[in-house]
Amino acid sequence: MLEEAVARTQALQTRMQDLGITHAVFTSESSIAYLAGFWGYLGIEFGRPTMLVVRADDAPVVITPLMESEMVAEMTWVTDVRTWEDAGQRSWGRALAGALPDNPKDIWVEKAELPAIVRNFIDEHFVGTALHDIGLVLGVQRMIKSPLEIKVMKEAGEIAGAMMAAAHGSLKAGAQEYESALAVIDAGTRKAAGFLTDKGWERFVSPMIHNLQILQSGKDASMVHRRASVKAYERFDPVYFCFCNMAQFKQYKLGFDRMFHVGDVTDVGRHVQQAAIDAQQAAIAVIKPGIVAQDVAAAANAIYAERGYETGYRTGRSIGVAYLEAPELKAGDTTVLEAGMTFAVDGGISVDGVTAGRIGDSIVVTETGFEYLTQYPRELLVTDS
Repeated sequence: MLEEAVARTQALQTRMQDLGITHAVFTSESSIAYLAGFWGYLGIEFGRPTMLVVRADDAPVVITPLMESEMVAEMTWVTDVRTWEDAGQRSWGRALAGALPDNPKDIWVEKAELPAIVRNFIDEHFVGTALHDIGLVLGVQRMIKSPLEIKVMKEAGEIAGAMMAAAHGSLKAGAQEYESALAVIDAGTRKAAGFLTDKGWERFVSPMIHNLQILQSGKDASMVHRRASVKAYERFDPVYFCFCNMAQFKQYKLGFDRMFHVGDVTDVGRHVQQAAIDAQQAAIAVIKPGIVAQDVAAAANAIYAERGYETGYRTGRSIGVAYLEAPELKAGDTTVLEAGMTFAVDGGISVDGVTAGRIGDSIVVTETGFEYLTQYPRELLVTDS
């Protein structure tokens, strides 16, 4: 993994030289993991920024809190690791200024990911310096996944499959939503542990599946991004599991969703769910190199219109080390798909206060079409009890 991180950084430096960019500051966990091969667990939400400064013609610099520096130094290939402390003169601002040129005419940052405290520091200490967006440059590089990245994402898909099987097995009338969430976490963690060793870089990769389970059931199934509660399932309940904030491995994040029905399904529930499945499958069927992103969404939207439902915001999103990358499968996105791109492709319908239809899978674009990264039956799913 670290060898590939070195190659990615070198490719970025070459591109920066071509564009006349002398230095760039990365503050997002996903970009730092992609380029430097490490991530921490005490981030900007605690007011403690970790940064990576990439220079076009010199070695990169990692800036990290002193308390995490031992772990960071073991995880990253970057040799210039500069530390800072919460009190005293050794501040992160001083470390950042020391890694940048004196009186730079511009600074390239991830505009969409730049923490407010870092932006405020730059504004105060580099008055009049123009800020440009390096995120767009790196984003193009991240679109096409390497064979190693696809391998890791396939492992994440196996982990997600174990999670979904556990979710399915937890469903019965009288069981509570949080019990399903616990089953998902346990199954995913055990599956992830099987892919890891306690040697070298991997000893810092936690198998633990975490984050709050997105789960809606019964009349709440039409909601989006509700979390597991103490609600008990009832017969005929639709139950929706979304793993988009949980199905990940070695920082690679997938999209994966399924809808189940407890014991039986209503006629309305059957119709809505089948429409969602058909829309997703219509979108996936057209995926191949050369097709335009918005045409994938158009294939799904045609099914929604045919069945009498409104078009959704988007049919899919690019996935990788961030939850949302470019391009997106939606109207207006004219990116041409290429082999090696990876997407979460969804089918989704809401009938407010009644039911919903949901399905989502992750795929990789191949030379001839696509390949699933996630596997679970793509059909109406009704539990036995």
